[in-house]
Amino acid sequence: MASRAATMVALLLAAVAATCARAQLHDKFYSESCPSVEDVVRKEMVRALSLAPSLAGPLLRMHFHDCFVRGCDGSVLLDSANKTAEKDAQPNQTLRGFGFVERVKAAVEKACPDTVSCADILALIARDAVWLSKGPFWTVPLGRRDGSVSISNETDALPPPTSNFTVLTQLFAAVNLDAKDLVVLSAGHTIGTSHCFSFSDRLYNFTGMENPSDIDPTLEPQYMMRLKSKCASLNDNTTLVEMDPGSFKTFDTDYFKLVSKRRGLFHSDGALLTDPFTRAYVQRHATGTFKDEFFADFAASMIKMGNANPLTGSQG
Repeated sequence: MASRAATMVALLLAAVAATCARAQLHDKFYSESCPSVEDVVRKEMVRALSLAPSLAGPLLRMHFHDCFVRGCDGSVLLDSANKTAEKDAQPNQTLRGFGFVERVKAAVEKACPDTVSCADILALIARDAVWLSKGPFWTVPLGRRDGSVSISNETDALPPPTSNFTVLTQLFAAVNLDAKDLVVLSAGHTIGTSHCFSFSDRLYNFTGMENPSDIDPTLEPQYMMRLKSKCASLNDNTTLVEMDPGSFKTFDTDYFKLVSKRRGLFHSDGALLTDPFTRAYVQRHATGTFKDEFFADFAASMIKMGNANPLTGSQG
């Protein structure tokens, strides 16, 4: 079983690596200019997650939010004097970890001045966030350049948690990700938390009636009541809820168990049950007996997402 899983990982990553090579990304990009970059990033990650393990989810999410807008170019980190950058847009108002990314960048700059891009640092941070949460490890292709443009209204490219399956597939396709990538990467919700307002319409305002009986009928009743006990109203803007109750600090397959029982937190989680392919994937991995397969799939999809329209060479 172990050897078969290892072969599966190797084949998947080899195929993705070939795609990355065409985009001028490769894991040895800094082998001469900054050979210590991964060690520097990991040291900072180990230190941070030992103190605040709940930071892993937000750091993984930041890489997603970077790659879906203008490709993986670090533009989510840029500031704007008139508050019109990506980080100022509504979908990014709940991003956390900017200060930590600055600390990692400072450590990398100390080791290798003016060498490593912020976009590459975000990709390495995301990988280590997963791995240090007991998830898969993968070799990160590097060589991205940083963009200098960050526009708030371009965050419309980010998949909202309120999306149905059609919208999700369209937004994923825009960055060359398919239905398998969608269901695989959605399982990143196995770590981290969410604010109530990202899903409270399912509890109080599903059809626009704004009352306690206006609920999403696709949400499992007991889970719905548990969520209502945490999110007291439609206007709760502060409460945080675990996306994968019971193991939200551990990267595992429990996400699929929840979704299969109609306990996915977001509309987008429930939407995975509305398509035959993604529903079958959810049900297969809800058994918990194909962890190696899922880990290999997640690693491959993360590399594929990380190759979304990167700036390379003299770009950026």
